[in-house]
Amino acid sequence: MPVRVDDVMRLCCDLSLHQQMKAAVKHSGRGAFVAGATAFMGGLVGGPPGIAVGGAVGGLLGCWMTSGQFRPLPQIILEMPPQQQQQLYDSIMTIIGRLDWTDAAQLTALVMGNAVLQQKVAAALVTYITQELRAEVQYGD
Repeated sequence: MPVRVDDVMRLCCDLSLHQQMKAAVKHSGRGAFVAGATAFMGGLVGGPPGIAVGGAVGGLLGCWMTSGQFRPLPQIILEMPPQQQQQLYDSIMTIIGRLDWTDAAQLTALVMGNAVLQQKVAAALVTYITQELRAEVQYGD
């Protein structure tokens, strides 16, 4: 991955860590699969009443599985595939594109030293996470 993309990902990680951001990515597809699979298994075991019981149990299990499991945002950023990291990079570069830096540490210092720039980068990061990853962002512990 190009150095500049890595620098911006490091900036996003440092900024989100500084602001104690966490995100929960919703897995509705996984929950729906569990609900359907348990309804099917209930139907095989108990016939029509088993479908109802399996569907109810599967629905509750699916709901529990998809409830927000918050993870630190830096972890989510580093686990994103290169295509998503590139999209985030493009979004952040619209804000910091005129800055001149040599490494991630210098970029982070430039952004963290400017409250307005820090706020704009944080807002772009939250927008990307909520719209593209369809995750819920939470601040603090």
